[in-house]
Amino acid sequence: MKHRSQFFLLMLTGILLISGCQPKTQDLNLMYEKYTLANGLEVVLHPDHSDPIVAVAIQYHVGSNREEPGKTGFAHFFEHMLFQASEHLGRDEFFSKIENLGGEFNGGTWQDGTVYYEVVPNDALEKILWMEPDRMGFFINQVSETGLKREIDVVVNEKRQTQDNRAYGYTNDVVLKNLYPKGHPYSWTVIGEMADLKGATIEDVKKFYNTYYGTNNATLVIAGDYDTEEVKKLVEKYFGEIKPKEEVTPLKPMNPVLSETKNLYHEDQFANMPELSIVFPSVEMFHPDSYALDLLTTLLSDGKKAPLYKVLVEEKKLAPSVAMFNNSQELGGYSAVRVRAFDTVDLDNVYAAVQEAFKKFEETGVDEKELQAIKNMAETSFYQSMASILDKSFQIAQANIFAGTPDQIMKDIESIRKVSAEDLMRVYNTYIKGKNHLTTSFVPMGKTNLTIEGAVKANVIIEDASQQDFEANGEKIVDATYEMTPSAFDRTQEPPLGKELTLTSPKIWTDTLSNGIKIYGIEQDELPLVHFTLTLTGGPLFDTPEKAGVALLTTQLMNEGSENKTPEEMEEALKLLGASVNIYLDGEKVAISGYCMTNTYEQVMNLVEELLLHPRWDAKEFDRLKQALLSGIQQEMVNPGNIASRVFLGLIYGKESILGQSQRGTQASVSAITLDDLKAYYQNYFSPNLATFHVAGE
Repeated sequence: MKHRSQFFLLMLTGILLISGCQPKTQDLNLMYEKYTLANGLEVVLHPDHSDPIVAVAIQYHVGSNREEPGKTGFAHFFEHMLFQASEHLGRDEFFSKIENLGGEFNGGTWQDGTVYYEVVPNDALEKILWMEPDRMGFFINQVSETGLKREIDVVVNEKRQTQDNRAYGYTNDVVLKNLYPKGHPYSWTVIGEMADLKGATIEDVKKFYNTYYGTNNATLVIAGDYDTEEVKKLVEKYFGEIKPKEEVTPLKPMNPVLSETKNLYHEDQFANMPELSIVFPSVEMFHPDSYALDLLTTLLSDGKKAPLYKVLVEEKKLAPSVAMFNNSQELGGYSAVRVRAFDTVDLDNVYAAVQEAFKKFEETGVDEKELQAIKNMAETSFYQSMASILDKSFQIAQANIFAGTPDQIMKDIESIRKVSAEDLMRVYNTYIKGKNHLTTSFVPMGKTNLTIEGAVKANVIIEDASQQDFEANGEKIVDATYEMTPSAFDRTQEPPLGKELTLTSPKIWTDTLSNGIKIYGIEQDELPLVHFTLTLTGGPLFDTPEKAGVALLTTQLMNEGSENKTPEEMEEALKLLGASVNIYLDGEKVAISGYCMTNTYEQVMNLVEELLLHPRWDAKEFDRLKQALLSGIQQEMVNPGNIASRVFLGLIYGKESILGQSQRGTQASVSAITLDDLKAYYQNYFSPNLATFHVAGE
């Protein structure tokens, strides 16, 4: 299996010629119709006839920010309750009916909102419009004491899994409690406090429902393949008779203010690496400065040229990665730096390195080219966020709830385009430079020597393991006795499926190159995007147990530049084209996958050619990636799920088989890997007879 470059050059040249993708641009026009029912329910219709499916999303303007101290976690807890049953749907029928339709459904709660959604074939739309109103107008009467207890157990267990018994699970809890003043709607986590959850009563549930789950506090979005006039009639039939509740008083932005810098620490019994967070108060969503802060935090941390990456990862080698982000929400926001350092690193050194990176940024200013690259990536991400009818439903619902207009995302992208280098420096000086901030040091048990000097112990409430009892205690759920809510028609009668479903499969063009690579393509002109993936079968199966992790490290290193471009140069070239390209393991395959705007496709493929045919084999990057992988494996060993997965593979396939090993390898196997191992893997297994190429888009 030799002459890799010649084979793949034929492949890439063939793909460019066969696809015939001509550069062109397209402005996305988000077509919608918005109207309001007499009961206050705002309805947004977005017909999309590209596929015979529909998405229904209903968002209520209530999140954990509507809770009160002593009653935290209710918004999320209530989301769970609404999947149990209703007056016309028996227990767990919501699950079974949608699953039987081949549909997808779920819900989500965050600080500012709660959303429920379904995606089904379009012949099942009326069934969804029959089921969903039951949660809005025909639910609360049937809530029973035993049903409440069971759901308390479910949510309490979720809290234990996602926060209490995982490494760094309390980071967000400590940040929120100390960034926002006591009683602020953001001063507790969405999951809530354990005592509050266990203390929930039927009366609490009814009060929350009757206050916030009204037609006049919600937006219903229906996107997909349907007849608009027919759907309007169905919406009126099923939702129109539900009575509105009292108006919910809007909340005004309450951005956090720190009168002094706070410095806290927590000994984390599950962590084995020290983690530092530096949090700066910022602004709420849609604030003019929020867009500049989004770009600024990306510029400071994301990519090889980013000051934080340069200093912490590349120069001082304190951590495998660094992140900075801006989190602007309905009532307030913050910008944060987060670094999970290597196991023996003193967080004082990490803090000092962050300040050094900020100082470098102040001295060099904003690179206009890098700013444009970030904007280009933001625009591509914008189109990505509209790629499915469900994605569009979420975007429309949130825009309508928080901005009052379904097309707010279009305005957001325009605001991002207008951000200047001067704007970035202005918000840096306004919100970051020399400003009071909150730092949190999370360190392994007994490693307080790694915390920032002067840090004070954070107040973290940890549940006594001996008190981890159950509310329901195995009781069978007993349905409540209640009087049915009146309706103008018999809601117990499930509507039939609509007209027979017809599916026109997209035309797939195929070809085979002279070296045997098969190509499959689909043309779609809904969005000015192209997606592509080259897969090579085998992937980690070609590893040996003694050096498990070679395939993974090979793919990771091949992302780091080419013979002709440094990692920085390659990253910048892709960003300027608004493109994302990644080489990674996908199950038992290697994948070279990416997406870009239509008018940059050929340029992007030229860069893919460089990455694929001319690897850089950079020894410095190899050492960095190897150390990061070893650190990652070390962190995995405190996660019960990861430990169980590794043990399971060994038991099923035997540790002597590569199938019995994690693709990430072990500390021993990764430590044994050399750069020559990666080169040999590439020479042997990056071969056209293992490759298939897929491309779809405009």
